[in-house]
Amino acid sequence: MTLILKNPRSGSYQSGDFLILEVNTHLMNDFKVTVLGSGSAVPTSWHNPSSQMVQYMGKHFLIDCGEGTQMQIIKYKVKTKNLDHIFISHLHGDHFYGLIGLINSFHLMRREKPLYVYASEELKGLIDFHLEVTNTELNYRIVFTFLEDEKDKLLYEDKYLTITSFPLKHSIAVWGFLIREKMGRRRLNKTFVKDYNPTPEDIALIIGGGDFTTADGKVLKHMDITLPPHKQRSFAYCSDTAFLESTSEHAKGVDLLYHESTFDNSNQALAEQTLHSTAAQAAMVAKKAGAGKLLIGHYSARYKDLDALLAEAQEVFPESYLSEEGITYEIE
Repeated sequence: MTLILKNPRSGSYQSGDFLILEVNTHLMNDFKVTVLGSGSAVPTSWHNPSSQMVQYMGKHFLIDCGEGTQMQIIKYKVKTKNLDHIFISHLHGDHFYGLIGLINSFHLMRREKPLYVYASEELKGLIDFHLEVTNTELNYRIVFTFLEDEKDKLLYEDKYLTITSFPLKHSIAVWGFLIREKMGRRRLNKTFVKDYNPTPEDIALIIGGGDFTTADGKVLKHMDITLPPHKQRSFAYCSDTAFLESTSEHAKGVDLLYHESTFDNSNQALAEQTLHSTAAQAAMVAKKAGAGKLLIGHYSARYKDLDALLAEAQEVFPESYLSEEGITYEIE
């Protein structure tokens, strides 16, 4: 992205006054994940149920909303002003029991803009029932997009991002989510800017793919005066799931992968029985996907000390980390 700023001294756009800033989109457009809950089905005094807030370009996207998510949002001072999209991976309570409370709080705060919820179709009936028995008529609309089993689905798209769902394997229908930046435009070469002092009109033309004509009539080709776009960043969220090698295909090349890691290796049989994953299996997915980093989470309540889970993951995939509540992870 290129910003053209007026000279702060002259306040004008006269020749020679331009401050051309090649802004690293990755710095200006922060891509962050804040962990609000990293525990599993039974809340504990040390972990809340699943929830993560993704921030990109000022927009907020909530993934899962376990019991107590609102309190975590307040505790960690996470903004919800621009929270318009909520993604629910599946209808086990530790992933959505906090949603009706959040919906009601938005109502009490006089929200007017629509709230977009992406989940299995049954969730709409549950929310409608809650609103009916509490005689609540919301000030705003909830717009549902229903997830479809065994299908990848484009859920959200804007100028900069796409968000896609993909199927996982659990005791009920469950989906993961892939958030990926779109490929940006080529960037102005600073050397070209310094040498030729292009006008705002020239810059707009070049950024749009055009060439540049010098004062003496020489044509400088677009590819020669620009640099490649910054790489596309991405984040994959893999909720409750049995170990699936196919998950690595959905998460191929992501910068940050979150994968549930309910158990350690000593409880692999229990993981298979309950259709969950071990930390080592999550690391196998990350390794095969060629992910940049792995966050493990959804810890069983039996683990107060998570060192064993982390060690098992790092033995397979060294760039493994614990998802810790209140910590914000930058995607670079």
